[in-house]
Amino acid sequence: MCLSAMEPKSSALLITLLLITYPINISYCVSPQSPESSPLPSSPSRPSPSPSVHSELEPKQLQALHSFNISTAKDPCFEPSLHNATLCNSQKPFRHLVSLRLLNCSDDVEMSLTALKSLSTLQNLEFLNCPIPPVQFPDELIASLRSFTCANSLRKLTDVWLSRLRNLTDLTISQVIVKTRRPSIILGNMKKLRSVTISNTNLTGILPKKWPLNLTHFDLSGNRLKGNVPTSLTLLSDLKFLNFSSNSLTGELPSSLGDLLSLRNLSFASNSLSGPIPESMLEIPGLLHLDLSSNHFNGTIPKFLTEMKELKYLNLENNNFHGVIPFNGSFIKKLAVFKVGGNSNLCYNHSIVSSKLKLGIAPCDKDGLPVSPPSDSLYNSFGSSDDSSKDDSLFLHQALNESSPHSQAPAPAPPMRDNRHELSKIVLGVAIGLSSIVFLIVFLVLLSKWCG
Repeated sequence: MCLSAMEPKSSALLITLLLITYPINISYCVSPQSPESSPLPSSPSRPSPSPSVHSELEPKQLQALHSFNISTAKDPCFEPSLHNATLCNSQKPFRHLVSLRLLNCSDDVEMSLTALKSLSTLQNLEFLNCPIPPVQFPDELIASLRSFTCANSLRKLTDVWLSRLRNLTDLTISQVIVKTRRPSIILGNMKKLRSVTISNTNLTGILPKKWPLNLTHFDLSGNRLKGNVPTSLTLLSDLKFLNFSSNSLTGELPSSLGDLLSLRNLSFASNSLSGPIPESMLEIPGLLHLDLSSNHFNGTIPKFLTEMKELKYLNLENNNFHGVIPFNGSFIKKLAVFKVGGNSNLCYNHSIVSSKLKLGIAPCDKDGLPVSPPSDSLYNSFGSSDDSSKDDSLFLHQALNESSPHSQAPAPAPPMRDNRHELSKIVLGVAIGLSSIVFLIVFLVLLSKWCG
C-alpha cells in the first residue's frame, strides 16, 4: 500500500525533472560556441567534409577549402584562420565565398579544376608567399574575379595567362617572373582596370600606346622596360599614383605631363631619361611626391616648383642640372624630403640659403657657378638629414669659400713642417742639458765618497 501510494508522486517528480533538463540539453547540442558540443548528424542533402563543424558555407566550397589545406574546424564565414582570410556573402540557404586570401602556402598544395570551379563566386583572390605551380583558372572563376593579387607566388606567370582575367578592376603582381613580349598583351583586354601594380617581375618590352582609361594607380617599377614614355599616358585624367622607377626608359618626359591633373605621386627615378622638367607640371595642383632622381635630366631647375603648394617630397639628385637652385630657405624647410646632391654643376645662393641646410652642392660664386664641386666628405655632410653644430657648418662653409678662385687669398701661414722641426731641436737640447747636469751631480757624489 505504501509503495503504490508513492508512485504518482514519483512520476510527477520525474516528469518535472525531464521538463527542466530537456531544453538545456537541446541548447547544448546545437550551440557552435562550445568546444564540447556534439555536432548534429549531417543530412544527405548537406554533406560536409571531415574534419568540420556545422557551417553556413556552401558545402562544395567548404570541401574546396579543405583540399587547399585550409582548416575547416571553424566556420570560415565567421572565424577565418590566422593565416588565411575569407569573406562570405549573406546568401540563403548557403553563404558563398566572395574573398579568399591564401598566405604562406605549403608547396605541395594542389588546386584541382573541380575545387576552383566551386569557387566561381569569388570576386577577390590573393596568393601571398604561395610558391605553388601555376594553376589554370576555369572560365566561371575568371568571369567572377574583380581583384587578383599574386606576390611571391605561383612561381612564374605568362602574359597570355594574365590577359584572360579580363573583368579585373585591380591587378597586383609582385616578386614573380612574368614572361611577356610586351606589357600591352597583359593590359589590352582589361578595359575595367583602375589599379595596376606589376613590379619586380622582370617585365620587358616597351610601354603600351593604349591604356585602360579608368586607371587611378599605375606601378610598373623594378622591371626592364625600355623606350620612351608615350604621350598617350597623359590621357589618364583620373591617375593619382604613377611609379615607373627602376627601369631603362629613355628620352624626354611628355610636354603634356601636366594634363594629369589628379596626380599626387610621381616617380621616374633610376631610369635614363633626359631633357628638362616639363613646365606643364605647374598645372598639377595637388602633387605631393616628385622623384626624378638618378636620371640624365638637364637644364636649370624650374622656379615654378616653388609655386606647387602641396609638394612635400622633392628628389632631383644624381642628374645633370646646372645653375642656381631657385629655392629659398623657407621653401626647402617646408619640404619633408629635399635632395639635389649629385648635380656637380648645381649651386645655391648662400645669401638666401643657409649652408646649415647641407644640400650636397656647393655655394655659387658671383657668376652663378659652383665655388667648387663638393668632395665626397662634404657631400655626405651636406646630404645628411642630421643637423651638425654651428661651428661645423661654418667650417664647411669656409672650406668651400676658401677653395674659390674668386675669394680673397688669406695671409700665408708659416709652414707646419718647419715649426715642428724647430720644436724638436729645442726639446732635444733641453733633454741633453738635463742629462749632463744629472750625470755631473752623480759624479760629484761618488767622488766625495771616494775621497772621504
